[in-house]
Amino acid sequence: MIRGVNGLDVHILEAGYESPARPLALLLHGFPDLAYGWRHLIPILADAGYHVVAPDQRGFGRTTGWVNDYDAPLAPFSLLNMTRDALALVLALGYRRTAILLGHDLGSPVAAYCALARPDVFPSVVLMSAPFPGPPTFPFNIGESGGLPVQPNTGNQKLAAALAALDPPRMYYQQYLSSREANYDMWHPPQGLHAFLRAFFYVKSADWPGNKPHPLKALTAAELAQMPTYYVMDLGKTMPQTVAPFLPSGAEVTACKWLTEPELGVYTEEYRRTGFQGALQAYRVLSDLALNAELRLFSGKTIDVPSLFIGGKSDWGTYSAPGSLDLMRTKAATRMESIELIDGAGHWIQQEQPARLSELLVAFIKEVGGANRTSG
Repeated sequence: MIRGVNGLDVHILEAGYESPARPLALLLHGFPDLAYGWRHLIPILADAGYHVVAPDQRGFGRTTGWVNDYDAPLAPFSLLNMTRDALALVLALGYRRTAILLGHDLGSPVAAYCALARPDVFPSVVLMSAPFPGPPTFPFNIGESGGLPVQPNTGNQKLAAALAALDPPRMYYQQYLSSREANYDMWHPPQGLHAFLRAFFYVKSADWPGNKPHPLKALTAAELAQMPTYYVMDLGKTMPQTVAPFLPSGAEVTACKWLTEPELGVYTEEYRRTGFQGALQAYRVLSDLALNAELRLFSGKTIDVPSLFIGGKSDWGTYSAPGSLDLMRTKAATRMESIELIDGAGHWIQQEQPARLSELLVAFIKEVGGANRTSG
């Protein structure tokens, strides 16, 4: 536990801390993951010579100092404050910079803003599963036209209405996860918490044969409706109801070496203790106009440190925000070294294919010179 980190007491998993000269690898998880989700990757990177640190992010697991309440202020969970969490943790660990910063899922935008705001501390970044399209921008050259600035994210309501008008009616998963009901639904599912989490991890992995992702042409209801129901849900269904039909068989569970029953039990016990609300606050932040507007501080700014994007070939996350991958590649990240899609991986890349992931990471770090960056 690292105390006093931007108001948090941060629970971490770490390896390779024996030598203070080791460069720091910081790993930021997503939803509904924990620091524990990096368990397969941590020892591999430590064996490669890094001090590897994976925190339970704000709202998750055994990290404390945040308010576990739907009605709590959202500002502490904003992308900029979670960026401050990462910066404060690096300094609390006795480092001036990281050798590598890795963010998965909801950890990806946090990592992106770390590299955007503090390239001196985060001189390289790897984004996983969630492409970064760049910060919201201020309107340009409106002085002559007299046009009024448009609030970022105002298209969400129109998109929700268009999805609801489909036959059958649909709803984007982020809208559901932002609702007041989502925490209770997932904390107390009719099939039991363990079975819910098993189905959720399974259906978003390469193990489920229904995952055949491909780019979507536009951010429209018709295009989004091509995604599986765990991304674009049937309107009126809860997430536990959505994934229940995909619960793997006993034989499939036994065959799952990347998430054994005892390992899944760690997730079950942690979420049984905390519920999901802290983890869900980040989804509410994504649709909060004021918290998105503050990101305009970085309007027009790009990620200018060496960067890498890694997805799973069976992960819809790469394409779930149509256009984001192309924006990241052509505009938002000026030194994007490569976009890698890993065979045999769905959304949970670091659990499903840790060996291949570590190969890509170590090669990237060596290429950009991060291995020469030390503490102090």
